[in-house]
Amino acid sequence: MSEIKNKDNMSFDDLNLKDKLLRGVYSYGFENPSAIQSKSVPVMCSGSDLIAQAQSGTGKTGSFTMGCLNSLDEDLKRTQVLIISPTHELVNQTYEVLENLGKYMDVTMMKVMGGTNVNECRDGLSKDPQIIVGSPGRILDMINRRNLYTDAIRQVIFDEADEILSYGFKECIYNIIKCVPETTQICLFSATIPDDVLELSSKFLRNPENILVKKEALTLEGITQFFVNVKVNDWKIDVLKDLYDTINISQCIIYINSKKKLMDVHENLTKDNFPVSMIHGELSSQERKNTMNEFKSGKTRILLSTDLLSRGIDIQQLSLVINFDLPKSKETYIHRIGRSGRYGRKGVSINLVTDRDLEYMKEIESFYDTEIKEMPQNIADYLSV
Repeated sequence: MSEIKNKDNMSFDDLNLKDKLLRGVYSYGFENPSAIQSKSVPVMCSGSDLIAQAQSGTGKTGSFTMGCLNSLDEDLKRTQVLIISPTHELVNQTYEVLENLGKYMDVTMMKVMGGTNVNECRDGLSKDPQIIVGSPGRILDMINRRNLYTDAIRQVIFDEADEILSYGFKECIYNIIKCVPETTQICLFSATIPDDVLELSSKFLRNPENILVKKEALTLEGITQFFVNVKVNDWKIDVLKDLYDTINISQCIIYINSKKKLMDVHENLTKDNFPVSMIHGELSSQERKNTMNEFKSGKTRILLSTDLLSRGIDIQQLSLVINFDLPKSKETYIHRIGRSGRYGRKGVSINLVTDRDLEYMKEIESFYDTEIKEMPQNIADYLSV
Protein backbone atom coordinates (compact mmCIF):
# COMPACT_ATOMS: atom_id res chain seq x y z
CA MET A 1 0.00 0.00 0.00
CA SER A 2 1.61 3.26 -1.07
CA GLU A 3 2.07 5.90 1.62
CA ILE A 4 1.36 9.48 0.74
CA LYS A 5 2.55 12.78 2.07
CA ASN A 6 1.18 16.23 1.53
CA LYS A 7 2.33 17.81 -1.68
CA ASP A 8 2.48 21.45 -0.65
CA ASN A 9 3.29 22.68 -4.15
CA MET A 10 0.46 20.85 -5.88
CA SER A 11 -2.65 22.73 -7.00
CA PHE A 12 -6.05 21.60 -8.29
CA ASP A 13 -4.94 22.78 -11.74
CA ASP A 14 -2.48 19.85 -11.73
CA LEU A 15 -5.29 17.27 -11.37
CA ASN A 16 -6.60 17.71 -14.94
CA LEU A 17 -10.11 18.52 -13.76
CA LYS A 18 -12.83 19.68 -16.16
CA ASP A 19 -12.96 23.48 -16.38
CA LYS A 20 -16.49 23.68 -14.94
CA LEU A 21 -15.57 21.35 -12.07
CA LEU A 22 -12.41 23.34 -11.35
CA ARG A 23 -14.53 26.48 -11.17
CA GLY A 24 -16.81 24.76 -8.65
CA VAL A 25 -13.84 23.56 -6.59
CA TYR A 26 -12.39 27.05 -6.24
CA SER A 27 -15.74 28.74 -5.66
CA TYR A 28 -16.46 26.26 -2.85
CA GLY A 29 -13.36 27.51 -1.07
CA PHE A 30 -10.93 24.66 -1.66
CA GLU A 31 -7.44 26.08 -2.12
CA ASN A 32 -5.01 23.20 -2.62
CA PRO A 33 -5.58 19.45 -2.75
CA SER A 34 -4.91 17.45 0.40
CA ALA A 35 -2.63 14.42 0.19
CA ILE A 36 -5.50 11.97 -0.25
CA GLN A 37 -7.05 14.17 -2.96
CA SER A 38 -3.85 14.59 -4.96
CA LYS A 39 -3.39 10.82 -5.06
CA SER A 40 -6.93 9.40 -5.28
CA VAL A 41 -8.55 11.74 -7.83
CA PRO A 42 -6.20 10.69 -10.67
CA VAL A 43 -6.77 7.00 -9.80
CA MET A 44 -10.54 7.47 -9.91
CA CYS A 45 -10.25 9.22 -13.27
CA SER A 46 -8.10 6.37 -14.61
CA GLY A 47 -10.87 3.83 -14.02
CA SER A 48 -8.81 1.59 -11.69
CA ASP A 49 -10.39 0.14 -8.58
CA LEU A 50 -9.23 1.88 -5.43
CA ILE A 51 -8.75 1.33 -1.69
CA ALA A 52 -7.98 4.62 0.04
CA GLN A 53 -7.26 4.61 3.77
CA ALA A 54 -7.38 8.04 5.37
CA GLN A 55 -8.77 9.50 8.55
CA SER A 56 -11.44 12.04 9.27
CA GLY A 57 -10.56 15.59 8.25
CA THR A 58 -8.12 14.63 5.49
CA GLY A 59 -10.42 15.52 2.58
CA LYS A 60 -11.91 12.13 1.68
CA THR A 61 -15.31 13.56 0.72
CA GLY A 62 -13.66 16.05 -1.61
CA SER A 63 -11.61 13.21 -3.11
CA PHE A 64 -14.46 11.00 -4.27
CA THR A 65 -16.85 13.83 -5.17
CA MET A 66 -14.22 15.41 -7.43
CA GLY A 67 -13.26 12.00 -8.79
CA CYS A 68 -16.80 11.00 -9.75
CA LEU A 69 -17.74 14.42 -11.17
CA ASN A 70 -14.61 14.46 -13.32
CA SER A 71 -15.29 10.94 -14.61
CA LEU A 72 -18.97 11.55 -15.31
CA ASP A 73 -20.29 11.57 -18.88
CA GLU A 74 -22.51 14.66 -18.68
CA ASP A 75 -24.17 13.85 -22.01
CA LEU A 76 -25.33 10.41 -20.86
CA LYS A 77 -28.57 11.02 -18.93
CA ARG A 78 -28.45 7.70 -17.06
CA THR A 79 -27.48 6.71 -13.52
CA GLN A 80 -23.68 6.30 -13.64
CA VAL A 81 -22.48 6.66 -10.03
CA LEU A 82 -23.56 5.20 -6.69
CA ILE A 83 -22.07 6.74 -3.53
CA ILE A 84 -22.93 4.70 -0.43
CA SER A 85 -22.53 6.10 3.10
CA PRO A 86 -23.22 4.60 6.55
CA THR A 87 -25.29 7.46 8.04
CA HIS A 88 -27.88 9.99 6.89
CA GLU A 89 -25.63 12.83 8.05
CA LEU A 90 -22.85 11.69 5.72
CA VAL A 91 -25.33 11.24 2.85
CA ASN A 92 -26.53 14.82 3.34
CA GLN A 93 -23.01 16.20 3.60
CA THR A 94 -21.78 14.36 0.50
CA TYR A 95 -24.80 15.57 -1.45
CA GLU A 96 -24.13 19.16 -0.35
CA VAL A 97 -20.48 18.93 -1.47
CA LEU A 98 -21.53 17.40 -4.82
CA GLU A 99 -24.04 20.20 -5.39
CA ASN A 100 -21.43 22.86 -4.70
CA LEU A 101 -18.59 21.32 -6.68
CA GLY A 102 -20.85 20.45 -9.61
CA LYS A 103 -22.93 23.63 -9.72
CA TYR A 104 -21.41 24.80 -13.03
CA MET A 105 -21.76 21.35 -14.60
CA ASP A 106 -24.76 19.79 -16.33
CA VAL A 107 -25.29 17.04 -13.78
CA THR A 108 -28.31 15.53 -12.01
CA MET A 109 -28.13 13.92 -8.58
CA MET A 110 -30.39 12.49 -5.92
CA LYS A 111 -30.37 11.27 -2.31
CA VAL A 112 -31.77 7.76 -1.71
CA MET A 113 -32.00 6.84 1.96
CA GLY A 114 -34.23 5.29 4.58
CA GLY A 115 -36.63 7.49 6.49
CA THR A 116 -37.78 9.22 3.31
CA ASN A 117 -40.99 8.64 1.36
CA VAL A 118 -40.71 5.55 -0.90
CA ASN A 119 -43.06 6.99 -3.55
CA GLU A 120 -41.09 10.24 -3.76
CA CYS A 121 -37.93 8.15 -4.04
CA ARG A 122 -39.47 6.11 -6.86
CA ASP A 123 -40.56 9.30 -8.71
CA GLY A 124 -37.09 10.80 -8.44
CA LEU A 125 -35.40 7.65 -9.71
CA SER A 126 -37.70 7.56 -12.75
CA LYS A 127 -35.73 10.58 -14.01
CA ASP A 128 -32.50 8.51 -13.99
CA PRO A 129 -30.30 10.89 -11.93
CA GLN A 130 -26.66 10.58 -12.98
CA ILE A 131 -25.30 10.41 -9.41
CA ILE A 132 -27.07 8.73 -6.48
CA VAL A 133 -25.92 9.25 -2.90
CA GLY A 134 -27.57 7.06 -0.33
CA SER A 135 -27.71 4.44 2.38
CA PRO A 136 -27.15 0.78 1.48
CA GLY A 137 -30.54 -0.55 2.59
CA ARG A 138 -32.68 1.89 0.60
CA ILE A 139 -30.44 1.67 -2.49
CA LEU A 140 -30.72 -2.14 -2.58
CA ASP A 141 -34.48 -1.89 -1.99
CA MET A 142 -34.87 0.45 -4.96
CA ILE A 143 -32.76 -1.87 -7.14
CA ASN A 144 -34.88 -4.86 -6.11
CA ARG A 145 -38.09 -2.93 -6.86
CA ARG A 146 -36.64 -2.17 -10.33
CA ASN A 147 -36.86 1.55 -9.68
CA LEU A 148 -33.09 2.05 -9.77
CA TYR A 149 -31.52 0.91 -13.04
CA THR A 150 -27.94 -0.27 -12.74
CA ASP A 151 -27.01 -1.14 -16.34
CA ALA A 152 -25.22 2.19 -16.98
CA ILE A 153 -23.41 2.40 -13.63
CA ARG A 154 -19.68 3.02 -14.00
CA GLN A 155 -18.60 3.77 -10.43
CA VAL A 156 -19.62 2.52 -6.98
CA ILE A 157 -18.03 4.46 -4.11
CA PHE A 158 -18.16 3.35 -0.48
CA ASP A 159 -17.58 6.16 2.00
CA GLU A 160 -16.37 4.92 5.42
CA ALA A 161 -16.44 1.31 4.20
CA ASP A 162 -15.37 0.00 7.61
CA GLU A 163 -18.35 1.70 9.26
CA ILE A 164 -20.82 0.42 6.65
CA LEU A 165 -19.68 -3.16 7.23
CA SER A 166 -19.58 -2.78 11.02
CA TYR A 167 -23.24 -1.70 10.92
CA GLY A 168 -24.18 -5.12 9.50
CA PHE A 169 -24.62 -4.18 5.83
CA LYS A 170 -22.21 -6.82 4.46
CA GLU A 171 -24.81 -8.91 2.62
CA CYS A 172 -26.53 -5.76 1.39
CA ILE A 173 -23.26 -4.39 -0.03
CA TYR A 174 -22.45 -7.69 -1.72
CA ASN A 175 -25.88 -7.76 -3.35
CA ILE A 176 -25.56 -4.18 -4.62
CA ILE A 177 -22.19 -4.96 -6.23
CA LYS A 178 -23.63 -8.08 -7.87
CA CYS A 179 -26.30 -5.90 -9.51
CA VAL A 180 -23.91 -3.54 -11.31
CA PRO A 181 -21.94 -4.30 -14.52
CA GLU A 182 -18.75 -6.32 -14.04
CA THR A 183 -16.73 -3.46 -15.52
CA THR A 184 -17.88 -1.03 -12.81
CA GLN A 185 -15.08 0.77 -10.97
CA ILE A 186 -15.27 0.18 -7.21
CA CYS A 187 -13.68 2.66 -4.79
CA LEU A 188 -13.42 2.00 -1.05
CA PHE A 189 -12.68 4.96 1.23
CA SER A 190 -12.10 3.89 4.81
CA ALA A 191 -10.46 5.08 8.02
CA THR A 192 -9.33 1.55 8.87
CA ILE A 193 -8.89 -1.61 6.82
CA PRO A 194 -10.20 -4.45 9.03
CA ASP A 195 -10.64 -8.02 7.80
CA ASP A 196 -14.17 -7.49 6.47
CA VAL A 197 -12.98 -4.62 4.25
CA LEU A 198 -10.12 -6.80 2.97
CA GLU A 199 -12.62 -9.59 2.28
CA LEU A 200 -14.84 -7.18 0.32
CA SER A 201 -11.82 -6.04 -1.66
CA SER A 202 -10.60 -9.54 -2.47
CA LYS A 203 -14.07 -10.63 -3.65
CA PHE A 204 -14.94 -7.71 -5.89
CA LEU A 205 -12.01 -5.38 -6.62
CA ARG A 206 -9.67 -6.01 -9.56
CA ASN A 207 -6.02 -5.15 -8.93
CA PRO A 208 -6.95 -2.09 -6.87
CA GLU A 209 -4.64 0.86 -6.35
CA ASN A 210 -3.91 1.18 -2.61
CA ILE A 211 -3.43 4.55 -0.94
CA LEU A 212 -2.54 5.01 2.72
CA VAL A 213 -2.18 8.11 4.86
CA LYS A 214 0.42 7.16 7.44
CA LYS A 215 -0.75 6.75 11.02
CA GLU A 216 1.78 9.29 12.30
CA ALA A 217 0.07 11.92 10.16
CA LEU A 218 -3.37 11.24 11.58
CA THR A 219 -3.32 13.74 14.41
CA LEU A 220 -4.22 16.74 12.34
CA GLU A 221 -1.90 19.70 12.28
CA GLY A 222 -3.35 22.82 13.78
CA ILE A 223 -5.27 21.06 16.55
CA THR A 224 -4.03 21.84 20.05
CA GLN A 225 -5.06 19.27 22.65
CA PHE A 226 -5.66 20.01 26.32
CA PHE A 227 -7.05 18.23 29.35
CA VAL A 228 -8.75 19.38 32.52
CA ASN A 229 -8.51 17.07 35.52
CA VAL A 230 -11.99 17.29 37.04
CA LYS A 231 -11.11 14.63 39.64
CA VAL A 232 -14.53 12.94 39.62
CA ASN A 233 -17.34 12.58 37.04
CA ASP A 234 -19.88 14.57 39.06
CA TRP A 235 -17.82 17.75 38.69
CA LYS A 236 -17.72 17.67 34.89
CA ILE A 237 -20.91 19.64 34.32
CA ASP A 238 -19.73 22.53 36.54
CA VAL A 239 -16.37 22.60 34.75
CA LEU A 240 -18.23 22.68 31.42
CA LYS A 241 -20.25 25.71 32.51
CA ASP A 242 -17.09 27.46 33.74
CA LEU A 243 -15.45 26.80 30.37
CA TYR A 244 -18.38 28.35 28.55
CA ASP A 245 -18.08 31.49 30.67
CA THR A 246 -14.31 31.64 30.09
CA ILE A 247 -14.26 31.10 26.33
CA ASN A 248 -16.13 33.01 23.66
CA ILE A 249 -17.49 29.93 21.91
CA SER A 250 -18.70 30.39 18.37
CA GLN A 251 -19.45 26.69 17.76
CA CYS A 252 -18.61 23.67 19.87
CA ILE A 253 -19.34 19.94 19.77
CA ILE A 254 -19.31 18.08 23.09
CA TYR A 255 -18.96 14.29 22.86
CA ILE A 256 -20.61 12.15 25.52
CA ASN A 257 -20.38 8.35 25.52
CA SER A 258 -23.91 7.35 26.43
CA LYS A 259 -27.33 8.61 25.38
CA LYS A 260 -28.55 8.64 29.01
CA LYS A 261 -25.69 10.86 30.16
CA LEU A 262 -26.17 13.06 27.09
CA MET A 263 -29.83 13.59 28.01
CA ASP A 264 -28.87 14.48 31.59
CA VAL A 265 -26.26 17.03 30.45
CA HIS A 266 -28.71 18.51 27.93
CA GLU A 267 -31.37 18.93 30.62
CA ASN A 268 -28.88 20.54 33.02
CA LEU A 269 -27.56 23.03 30.44
CA THR A 270 -31.00 23.86 29.04
CA LYS A 271 -32.25 24.60 32.55
CA ASP A 272 -29.54 27.27 32.82
CA ASN A 273 -30.43 28.71 29.40
CA PHE A 274 -27.34 27.55 27.51
CA PRO A 275 -27.87 27.61 23.68
CA VAL A 276 -27.57 23.84 23.34
CA SER A 277 -28.96 21.11 21.09
CA MET A 278 -28.32 17.37 20.98
CA ILE A 279 -28.03 14.55 18.48
CA HIS A 280 -27.98 10.79 18.96
CA GLY A 281 -28.84 7.63 17.06
CA GLU A 282 -32.39 7.26 18.33
CA LEU A 283 -33.62 10.54 16.82
CA SER A 284 -35.49 10.28 13.54
CA SER A 285 -33.72 11.24 10.32
CA GLN A 286 -35.72 14.49 10.13
CA GLU A 287 -34.99 15.37 13.78
CA ARG A 288 -31.26 14.86 13.23
CA LYS A 289 -31.37 16.95 10.06
CA ASN A 290 -33.20 19.79 11.83
CA THR A 291 -30.70 19.71 14.70
CA MET A 292 -27.74 19.88 12.31
CA ASN A 293 -29.33 22.77 10.38
CA GLU A 294 -29.90 24.71 13.61
CA PHE A 295 -26.30 24.15 14.63
CA LYS A 296 -24.79 24.98 11.24
CA SER A 297 -26.85 28.18 11.02
CA GLY A 298 -25.65 29.27 14.47
CA LYS A 299 -29.08 29.12 16.10
CA THR A 300 -27.52 26.84 18.70
CA ARG A 301 -23.85 27.15 19.59
CA ILE A 302 -23.31 23.93 21.53
CA LEU A 303 -24.06 20.51 20.09
CA LEU A 304 -24.07 17.50 22.40
CA SER A 305 -23.42 14.28 20.51
CA THR A 306 -22.73 10.62 20.91
CA ASP A 307 -20.19 9.15 18.47
CA LEU A 308 -22.84 9.21 15.76
CA LEU A 309 -21.24 12.46 14.55
CA SER A 310 -17.62 11.51 15.07
CA ARG A 311 -17.10 10.75 11.38
CA GLY A 312 -17.33 13.03 8.44
CA ILE A 313 -19.35 16.02 9.59
CA ASP A 314 -17.67 19.24 8.51
CA ILE A 315 -18.86 22.43 10.14
CA GLN A 316 -16.89 25.33 8.72
CA GLN A 317 -16.86 27.56 11.80
CA LEU A 318 -16.11 24.78 14.30
CA SER A 319 -12.94 25.48 16.26
CA LEU A 320 -13.58 23.62 19.52
CA VAL A 321 -14.34 20.01 20.44
CA ILE A 322 -14.83 18.96 24.05
CA ASN A 323 -14.65 15.34 25.10
CA PHE A 324 -16.97 15.24 28.11
CA ASP A 325 -15.93 11.59 28.23
CA LEU A 326 -12.83 10.11 26.64
CA PRO A 327 -13.96 7.79 23.83
CA LYS A 328 -14.24 4.10 24.62
CA SER A 329 -11.79 3.21 21.83
CA LYS A 330 -8.53 5.01 21.10
CA GLU A 331 -9.31 4.88 17.36
CA THR A 332 -12.41 7.06 17.88
CA TYR A 333 -10.37 9.88 19.44
CA ILE A 334 -9.00 11.07 16.10
CA HIS A 335 -12.49 11.12 14.56
CA ARG A 336 -13.79 13.32 17.32
CA ILE A 337 -11.05 15.91 17.40
CA GLY A 338 -10.87 15.76 13.62
CA ARG A 339 -14.01 17.87 13.60
CA SER A 340 -12.00 20.97 14.53
CA GLY A 341 -9.18 22.61 12.59
CA ARG A 342 -10.02 20.95 9.25
CA TYR A 343 -7.91 21.93 6.23
CA GLY A 344 -5.39 23.85 8.26
CA ARG A 345 -7.82 25.95 10.31
CA LYS A 346 -6.84 26.26 13.95
CA GLY A 347 -8.68 24.00 16.34
CA VAL A 348 -8.67 23.10 20.00
CA SER A 349 -9.80 19.96 21.77
CA ILE A 350 -10.38 19.85 25.51
CA ASN A 351 -10.67 16.55 27.35
CA LEU A 352 -12.45 16.43 30.72
CA VAL A 353 -10.72 13.63 32.61
CA THR A 354 -11.08 12.12 36.07
CA ASP A 355 -8.20 10.73 38.09
CA ARG A 356 -9.16 7.29 36.80
CA ASP A 357 -8.92 8.51 33.16
CA LEU A 358 -5.35 9.80 33.37
CA GLU A 359 -3.67 6.48 32.56
CA TYR A 360 -6.00 5.89 29.59
CA MET A 361 -5.27 9.40 28.33
CA LYS A 362 -1.54 8.54 28.39
CA GLU A 363 -2.34 5.50 26.23
CA ILE A 364 -4.09 7.78 23.73
CA GLU A 365 -1.04 10.08 23.68
CA SER A 366 1.22 7.11 23.03
CA PHE A 367 -1.09 5.65 20.37
CA TYR A 368 -1.03 8.87 18.31
CA ASP A 369 2.47 9.96 19.33
CA THR A 370 1.00 13.26 20.45
CA GLU A 371 0.86 15.43 23.56
CA ILE A 372 -2.25 16.44 25.50
CA LYS A 373 -1.27 19.33 27.76
CA GLU A 374 -2.97 20.60 30.88
CA MET A 375 -5.27 23.45 29.92
CA PRO A 376 -3.69 26.86 30.58
CA GLN A 377 -5.43 29.91 32.04
CA ASN A 378 -5.28 31.74 28.70
CA ILE A 379 -7.19 29.04 26.81
CA ALA A 380 -9.20 31.65 24.89
CA ASP A 381 -6.00 32.76 23.09
CA TYR A 382 -5.73 29.36 21.41
CA LEU A 383 -9.12 29.47 19.77
CA SER A 384 -9.93 30.79 16.32
CA VAL A 385 -12.06 33.89 16.36
